[in-house]
Amino acid sequence: MSGTEVTVRVPAKVNVQLAVGAARPDGFHDLANVFLAVGLYDEITVTPADELRVTCAGPDAHQVPLDTTNLAARAALALAERHGIDPRVHIHIDKDIPVAGGMAGGSADGAGALLACDALWSLGSSQAELLAICAELGSDVPFSLLGGAALGVGRGERLTPLDVGGTFHWVFAVADGGLSTPAVYAEFDRLTSGTDVPPPTADPALLTALRTGDPTALAPTLTNDLQPAALSLRPSLATTLTTGTSAGALAALVSGSGPTTAFLTKDEESATTVADALLASGNCRTARVTSSPAAGARVVSDSVAETR
Repeated sequence: MSGTEVTVRVPAKVNVQLAVGAARPDGFHDLANVFLAVGLYDEITVTPADELRVTCAGPDAHQVPLDTTNLAARAALALAERHGIDPRVHIHIDKDIPVAGGMAGGSADGAGALLACDALWSLGSSQAELLAICAELGSDVPFSLLGGAALGVGRGERLTPLDVGGTFHWVFAVADGGLSTPAVYAEFDRLTSGTDVPPPTADPALLTALRTGDPTALAPTLTNDLQPAALSLRPSLATTLTTGTSAGALAALVSGSGPTTAFLTKDEESATTVADALLASGNCRTARVTSSPAAGARVVSDSVAETR
């Protein structure tokens, strides 16, 4: 297959609800995690190579690990092992999703590499087979493959697709530096120590607002149980949240484990106004305007098909 390649585009996500239960004996937390895929994308290109290797280009590419701790490499290894294939492939990541920003950029790369390698190796795996491998790789990886909107339970890996009745407009303020997801969960455990943490459940009002496509109804239902922990570790994020809501955002929250902050707006024009205010404030490194829902991982270029 010398000279063939496959490119997959895969979206970022925002958690419009992240309900977190108490720590389990295995160290994980039960979640009710309502995912919404948004129109910021990484592109993963795989080509045959003499050995497995990973390269990355784009904003903050220097922060992306290029060894087998990278979820893209782990995805290729997992798929190859399942099918008895020598995973000699070059995985190149064109990075546009913020790194360590709470938008599942690493998980997106894992899902993208999995789908790309499946196409490169002409395996024809079913979505169910791919989702099973995704779940082994990490809690957010299955949703990166699926896209759209979904409720994730368990660790977040068991997904139920959700209907979305319209387009939602967002601004994402990207902070300097990242936040470690394990550190944020550890801070959540510290902050909730000695309290009764209720079992996580999805908010029916939020699910209805998604289904009807009403941003005004969705705004008051946005919640993130990890937000207090993220703010504890990065207090400056509170100022960013206030800046966005003062500029007209309907709602604001920390995206996942942060430090990216997400702002829901009533329309695209309002999103531009909020982004301009965030940039002018100096409280964030950049502000990205986009919309949701977005499709999950998709093959966008496949020269293998042309050579089969």
